[in-house]
Amino acid sequence: MDTSIPAEQSQIADTAAPQARVDLWSIIHPVRSQIRFAMALSIASAVLGLGAVGGLAVTVHQLLEDPGAWPWPAMAAVLACTAAAYSLRLISFDQSHYAAFRLETILRTELAEHLARVSLGHVQAMGAGALAKVMYDDVKALHLFVADSTPLYARAYAAPVVTFFVLLWLDWRLALGATAVVVLGFGVLSLALRDRAEMVRRYNEARERVSAAIIEFVQAMPVVRTFDSGQATFGRYQRALEAYLDMVTRWYREAGFAARYSMAVLSPMPTLAVLLWLGTWLTWRDSLAFSHWMAVLLIGTGMAESMMPMMMLNHMVDKVKLSVARIHQVMAIPVPISPAPGQEQVPADASVRFEGVGFRYGEGDAEALSNVSFSVPPGSVTALVGPSGAGKSTVAKLIPRFWDVTAGRILVGGADVRAMSADTLMGQVAFVFQDSFLFAGSIADNIRLGLPEATLDAVKAAARAARAHDFIQALPQGYDTPAGERGLFLSGGQRQCITIARAILQDRPILVLDEATAYADPENEAALVAALSALIRGKTVIVVAHRLATIRDADQILVFDRGRLAESGRHDDLVATGGTYARLWQGYEQAQHWALGEHAAAHQAGPGEIAPETP
Repeated sequence: MDTSIPAEQSQIADTAAPQARVDLWSIIHPVRSQIRFAMALSIASAVLGLGAVGGLAVTVHQLLEDPGAWPWPAMAAVLACTAAAYSLRLISFDQSHYAAFRLETILRTELAEHLARVSLGHVQAMGAGALAKVMYDDVKALHLFVADSTPLYARAYAAPVVTFFVLLWLDWRLALGATAVVVLGFGVLSLALRDRAEMVRRYNEARERVSAAIIEFVQAMPVVRTFDSGQATFGRYQRALEAYLDMVTRWYREAGFAARYSMAVLSPMPTLAVLLWLGTWLTWRDSLAFSHWMAVLLIGTGMAESMMPMMMLNHMVDKVKLSVARIHQVMAIPVPISPAPGQEQVPADASVRFEGVGFRYGEGDAEALSNVSFSVPPGSVTALVGPSGAGKSTVAKLIPRFWDVTAGRILVGGADVRAMSADTLMGQVAFVFQDSFLFAGSIADNIRLGLPEATLDAVKAAARAARAHDFIQALPQGYDTPAGERGLFLSGGQRQCITIARAILQDRPILVLDEATAYADPENEAALVAALSALIRGKTVIVVAHRLATIRDADQILVFDRGRLAESGRHDDLVATGGTYARLWQGYEQAQHWALGEHAAAHQAGPGEIAPETP
């Protein structure tokens, strides 16, 4: 059971936590002009909305001055401004949504293209779950911000400013009164926001821990039910929930009163009360025209209220900053240096050579390989063996440049892998891993992966060589049968046969096998061995072996121990030497002769007693 996704997600979330360094607007650069146009339309809509209110005030004033005459021009202006304001607002949101759709496509395309160039080791280190979260959830969060928030942002900033200048033009005393209410509201709000950055950081960390605990609990359900009935795993989930509850409760307690009070102050009623009281006093002293007072009452009450979206958008911005930071983190993964045009080296044959290779996965990690040197002649079979963690799988992954060596060099056909383009290198090397992966498309498309131009006859020929043709023909739609997500509709042995057929079709001169039969049952193993025999014919083969009996006839066996090449030679010579390989072989033989009945009899006999002979 793979429960690594929560760790992957928290790793990216933790490194993305510092939000102060995130430039939110830089990431929308590809659609910046369209966003600016949408924001300009939103500002124009707000201005026209104020124009409609002003026209209404003029209409009321003219009706009071001359009750017998309808103010048709003013009424027409109100209608025109209202219609234009709503039209521009709709167009503004249309433009922001179109820009968001474009940005979503651009970002996902750029992320996919960048990850296609990144060393596969970095992709594996970050994890499929974390990368999928960035490419889907984080890009989607940015889409929501661009589509819905940018017009509101423009309106939230522009409307109060325009309103203030209109009020100032109508009567500076009332304008100052309305502004005083806004200043009071934001002064109180600043108390609620004084530790906001730290609280937002803690809130996001607590939320990420809850999310990670949920995913771990659900994904590990078979293990949970088998071993602890959910107590340990559910306990981690419960503790994450309690920490989240404590955090939000504390935040609410510390900032709740100030936030609620500021929202009450910035509602229309306090502004209306101030304008009514101040306007009544000024009108009573005959220093304010009634029509101006009416206009200020209609326009001024919305001054504070128009700033409310700015407050509510801040939380969305904080969430989007986290998403932007994670997107930037993925885009910052280094891409292996490719050779300059005209300086690319081309392999001369199918040999592989390690020269003083050293490698560590991270700067602070111990060396996974140290001063490893060996040669694999063209057309030979080389087996890599050793205890777990000895470095044999690392050797296999360095050949296709999943990682770059930290010391020495690797030559394929006499050419340094770092001086070859990715297409040239991958055209030389094919892989069959113990964990086979199939896409949800048809069986034929899975076999021709990497060679989309391959004909169906060529696909069938590869399937026959891989001992897969018969079971494929028995499927409901034959070669057009969908494999299902990750090959869900096929058995493990069938998936591996299709993977081998894929490698046969590609026909690359160097083949790396990572114990391709490790998960096969006895019935399928014979078919897989026959398929592999067809695959390796005439190729340079490097096999990571766990079942030592399968590599007895290898041309050379490389024995690794703690990241170093401890021994090399053929099977009989290594067994006779009595070194690391001999110990591995002895342990392998003992495991092969182990039987459940013998173990049970020995256990019943007790210490020092002789177990009865098994018939």
